[in-house]
Amino acid sequence: MDDRIDLSVVIPARNEEAYIGRALRSVARQAWPLERLEAIVVDNASTDRTAAVVESLAVHVTPLRIMLVREPRPGRSRAKNRGAAAARGDVLLFLDADSVMAPTLAAEIIAHRHIGYPAGSVRVIAETTDFFDRWFFELMEIGKTYFRIRAQMLYCSREWFERSGGFDESLEIAEDREFLQRLQGRGVPVCHLTTSWIATSPRRLHRLPLRLGLVTTFLRWLLAELGVGRRWRY
Repeated sequence: MDDRIDLSVVIPARNEEAYIGRALRSVARQAWPLERLEAIVVDNASTDRTAAVVESLAVHVTPLRIMLVREPRPGRSRAKNRGAAAARGDVLLFLDADSVMAPTLAAEIIAHRHIGYPAGSVRVIAETTDFFDRWFFELMEIGKTYFRIRAQMLYCSREWFERSGGFDESLEIAEDREFLQRLQGRGVPVCHLTTSWIATSPRRLHRLPLRLGLVTTFLRWLLAELGVGRRWRY
């Protein structure tokens, strides 16, 4: 029997009981044979029911394989690396726990790899109808499309992920940007995939009143792009 996994979806999760089920169900809705996919949820020192939600859902989405691993030390980069180490897929996709995959995303990632892009960032849209939230993420897409900034949620072949040493665990923000820049520095073709998408919660933009969360998030991302504050708590 061919038990090869084409794509492993690695999801770091810290206190994400309200969102993790939606993320996993989006993996189970992929237009790709589910027996060729897997989801790896990394419980990153959660104190809520994140693990219980994952374990409960895992029995209802067969033949999709869901694995729960635990990383007791908080840190997104560390959690991503822990999930990648447990994954079996030829390609790794790193998905935030408050985000969902378009049904076509797995197929598009695999197609892009086959045409010569072993790694790439993925178009991210806001999972909301709010004009300002959607505008914010569209602004980020302008940077990725026209200024070739490769960042946010990404995919990478297992081979290049391991050869490049994974994510820098000292970083609190822009670990994805730093990783893709490292790949580009080694001459690896890195695309920005726009033929499908990931929809993400805009909750971070709403942390402060009067849209100040949008402003502070943009400034923090801008500083991180300039290499400033990547180790500050995010």
